[in-house]
Amino acid sequence: MNCLNFIFAALAVLSFALALWQWLAAKRFPLHKRIADFGFVPAISILKPLKGCDDTTFESLESWLKQKYSGQIQILFGVADANDPVCKIIEMLLQKYPEADVKLIVCAENLGANAKVATLAQLEKLAKHELILASDADVRVPEDFLANVVAPFSQELVAADVSPLNLIGADSHRLLQKEVGLVNCFYRLANPATSAMQWEAIAVNADFWSQVLQSQMLKPMDFALGAVMLTRRKILGEIGGFKSLVNCLADDYQLGNRIAKKGYRIEICPVVVECWDSPMNWRDVWRHQLRWARTIRSCQPLPYFFSILSNATFWSLVWLVWSLSRLTVKTRALDGGAGWVISTALPCGVTVAIFFCLARIFIAYDLQKRFTANWKLVSPFWLVPVKDLFQAAIWFFAFAGNTVEWRGKKLKLRRDGTLVEQQSK
Repeated sequence: MNCLNFIFAALAVLSFALALWQWLAAKRFPLHKRIADFGFVPAISILKPLKGCDDTTFESLESWLKQKYSGQIQILFGVADANDPVCKIIEMLLQKYPEADVKLIVCAENLGANAKVATLAQLEKLAKHELILASDADVRVPEDFLANVVAPFSQELVAADVSPLNLIGADSHRLLQKEVGLVNCFYRLANPATSAMQWEAIAVNADFWSQVLQSQMLKPMDFALGAVMLTRRKILGEIGGFKSLVNCLADDYQLGNRIAKKGYRIEICPVVVECWDSPMNWRDVWRHQLRWARTIRSCQPLPYFFSILSNATFWSLVWLVWSLSRLTVKTRALDGGAGWVISTALPCGVTVAIFFCLARIFIAYDLQKRFTANWKLVSPFWLVPVKDLFQAAIWFFAFAGNTVEWRGKKLKLRRDGTLVEQQSK
């Protein structure tokens, strides 16, 4: 029994230490920092795969047309079906911005199980510029985003073997930095309209971005975050283009991982973008989180298996429940001096476990507040332990199956991370 108490106590302490480390890693990152020099403005092609729309779609897509960026911008919107309702929104944008280099492309060719990447592969062929940016449909960006996201590619270089790209308003010695292969950025859930979405907002706006920074302290980033991914045509060609990813569930992970394996560096732009989702209930969020969990499990099975150790609320509550149960049993059985020893030792464990739970709530609140810069988007404090307990359940079910639901389809996840569509019976 004492051995179990020691194990639960050690796991609670370890999980709290990992949560504290995660918080400190986030504190060090220059979140929301903007560039001061807007002289580097290379031409850029933006690829936006679309399917369906909601009340937020127009504003999200329009944000890419309202960029304060003096370089050439090409935007390609891709749909698999010409009758998709999002096409009407694109027509409205074309009328509102007639001078913009924007096109709507019907990408009807079925290249693989991942329909989004199939669209990207077809849009890639039509991209005119060396810099290529892929972004999800629900992503909304600030007006200075492009100027900031291209900045990591800019550096004062003297290497004679590096050729400049099409630069506008920049000195000729401002060249693309050869070592940078991909730039991505963090994203926040901007409209947690339901309690279920507020629960998910803790996972996105508090935990995910800080865990990425925590991982970066151990090794260079070797994956990409899918909301916005900026790379070069040359580098994209070296890994086989988007076509090589059409059967991958975690296309963003695979894109970044393959670029990193080629010896390029992956950078994080400090500017945070927003994801605007349609209202979701608990079932929707559960499916979304389970798909995400199984995606991560397929990409990094061993790290994901040990990720349960960072669940501070879960292990603290396990230790708390164990300590309270032992206190109840021992109080009935003991008398005299021995009872004094137990009654002072066990409440100490109870106190520490409660402290860990409260500290975890504070850390999650602080991370959300810093990430969103808007206290109205911070989820209620009582959802933090609820989220952690549900996350433990999701961790278990991530290993209990290999199917995911995505864009109305049920797909089977193979061991190599590729997808195959399940045939309906």
